[in-house]
Amino acid sequence: MSVSAAVIRDATAADETAWRNLWGQYLTFYKVDLPDDVTAHTWTRILDASSRVSMRVAEVDGVLAGFAIHHFHDSTWVKTPDCYLEDLFLNAAFRGRGIGRALIDDLIAISKARGWSRLYWHTDRGNETARKLYDTYAPEDGHVRYRLKFG
Repeated sequence: MSVSAAVIRDATAADETAWRNLWGQYLTFYKVDLPDDVTAHTWTRILDASSRVSMRVAEVDGVLAGFAIHHFHDSTWVKTPDCYLEDLFLNAAFRGRGIGRALIDDLIAISKARGWSRLYWHTDRGNETARKLYDTYAPEDGHVRYRLKFG
């Protein structure tokens, strides 16, 4: 399959089963176990036009190959919103074909079209495969994330 065969589009309600399958693979990759109600809530927000959480999907020959979940937020460092790519994942069978790049390029185009200032994301230091792609966009910026969990 070529990159040209990938269709990048907004998620629709019909994507739920395929997305849940990919989401499960994504959580397994990161060794995370989320309660079903969190996954259900995420899906609801993805489809809710009033939510800032959105998802673009890559479809190849009718198969959901991957997704990019993102949202925008205000910033104190620039006048217009930033776009945060929170989750990017491709089914292993579709990796290495330019589809991850197509999903990121799609978010770059959306960000520019909407007048957002920046697109940014995080990944694990050890995620060397993804970092090979990410490093073609920008160098790692040296930030270290701290996360406090409540409840």
